Amino acid sequence: MENDHFSAFSAVQADKLYEQVYDYVQERIRRGEWRADEKLPSVRKLAAELQVHRLTVFKAYQLLKASQAVYVKDKSGYYVSPGSSLPAETRDDPIVLANVQGGSLSEIHQVQADYQYSKALLDPNLLPNHYFSEYVKKVFDLYPKVLGTYGSIQGDMELREALCGYLAAQYHFHLSADELLITSGSQEAIDLLARVLVKPRDAVLMERPTYSPAIDVFRGRGANIVPIEISESGYRLDEVERLMQSYKPRLFYLNPTFHNPTGYTIPAEQRKRLVELAQQYQCLLIEDDPYRDIYFGKKPPLPLFAYDTEGWTIYIRSFSKYVAPGLSIAATACRPPVMKHVLKARSLSNSGTPLLNQKIFLHYFFSQRMQQHLEKLRIALAIRRDIMEEELAAAGWEWSSPEGGFNLWVKLPETVSIDKLLVESVKQSITFVPGSICDPLRSFSSWIRLSYSYLNEQQSREGLKRFVGLCRMLERWE
Repeated sequence: MENDHFSAFSAVQADKLYEQVYDYVQERIRRGEWRADEKLPSVRKLAAELQVHRLTVFKAYQLLKASQAVYVKDKSGYYVSPGSSLPAETRDDPIVLANVQGGSLSEIHQVQADYQYSKALLDPNLLPNHYFSEYVKKVFDLYPKVLGTYGSIQGDMELREALCGYLAAQYHFHLSADELLITSGSQEAIDLLARVLVKPRDAVLMERPTYSPAIDVFRGRGANIVPIEISESGYRLDEVERLMQSYKPRLFYLNPTFHNPTGYTIPAEQRKRLVELAQQYQCLLIEDDPYRDIYFGKKPPLPLFAYDTEGWTIYIRSFSKYVAPGLSIAATACRPPVMKHVLKARSLSNSGTPLLNQKIFLHYFFSQRMQQHLEKLRIALAIRRDIMEEELAAAGWEWSSPEGGFNLWVKLPETVSIDKLLVESVKQSITFVPGSICDPLRSFSSWIRLSYSYLNEQQSREGLKRFVGLCRMLERWE
C-alpha cells in the first residue's frame, strides 16, 4: 500500500521529507504509472494520500520541475514531461528497473545496415593494419610474459609516463604519472567519475545537445541534469554563470573540441573563462576530448585542463576513435583528491585495462609512422566530410561545416517526422542518430547526426542519395 510505503515519514526530518516524495513520484513516472503529458495528482490530493504537509509535496513538485521530469500548465497543475518514463517494453523488467538501462543509441548501433551513418567510428580500412600487426609481434618479443600478467589498476606506468610527456609537450599540461589513469575507453572513465562524484539529485550541467551515453550515465546516477545551450560561437557564459549560481552544480560535463554531435569548437577565451567560473563556483569540469587530433585546418585551442591551476578540471582523452578502436585506450588526468576515490571505485569493478592493449598502444601510438599516418587520416576524413556535404547540398538542409571530428549535425524540414524517417531508413538499410537522443530534454525533433567517418567515398555517396530521396518522398506524404 502507498500509505504503508510512507509510514516511516514521521520519523524523518522535515527538510528531507520532500526528497522522499520526489523519489516516490519520480519512480512512478519512470515505471510508466504516470505517462507523458498526463496530469499528476494535485498538491492537496497527494499530500492527503501520503499523509504529509502540502508544502512538502509542493517542494517535491518544484524539484521535479527543475529536473525537467514534469512541467506546469498555468492554473491547471503539474504534468509528466515526455521522455521521463521507460519504454513500454522495459517497464516490467526487474533488471532495467534496477537502473541497468540501455540507451537508444546502443539500440540503433545494433541494427545491421549497409549505410551506417549512425556510427561515429573510423572505417577500419583507414587504419595502417599491416603496420599495426608488426607492432603486435614486437610487443610479444619485448614482453614475453605480458599475457600472464595483470596490469596496475591505475594503468601501466611506462604508458602513463609516456603520455605525461606527450601531454606536457603538446598541450603544456603539468601533471605526474600518478595523476593519470588508463581506462578501457572514455565511457568507462565517464562512468567511474559519475559513480565517485554524483549522488541522487545532484545538479549536473550538460551541453544541449551532447554525447548520448553520458546522458544515460548521469541520469542513471539520479542526477538533476541542467542543460547548457551550445552554438557555433560557443556558450553564453553569462547563462553558464547564472546556472552555476542557481543550481550549485556538482560538475559540468562538456565536449568543447569538435563537439559530438554538432562539431562546434569552443574558442580559447571562453575556455579560460569557464575555468575561472569553475574555480569561483566550485564546479568540477569534466572535459571529454575524443577528436582533438582530427582537425582539417588549424589545430584547435588548448584543452581547458591546460588553463587550470587549481584542480577543478578533469580531462578525458580517448584514443579509441582513430588510433586503434580495438585496443580501446583512454587516459584521464585529474588531481590526487579525485584520483584516490576513482581508483578505489575502479578496484571494485575490474582489475584495470588489459596490459597487452596498453603495451601495444604504447609502441604503436608513439611511433613516427603512426604520427605521419595521422596527417593522411585527416585528409581522408576531410574528403569524406566534403562528399557528405556535396550530397546533402541539393536537399536544402541546414548545417555548420565542422573543422574536425566525425559528425555532421543536420537540421531537416520541420514537416519531416524524424521517427518515421528512421523507421523507413532502416527498411532501406540506412541508419542515423535522431537529434532527440542527444538532448537531455529529448527535443531537437528536426535534427539528426550523420557520421561521415565509417563509410568509404562510394558507399557514402550511394547511401546519401538514397537517404535524401527517401526524405523527399516522406515530405510529399506529409
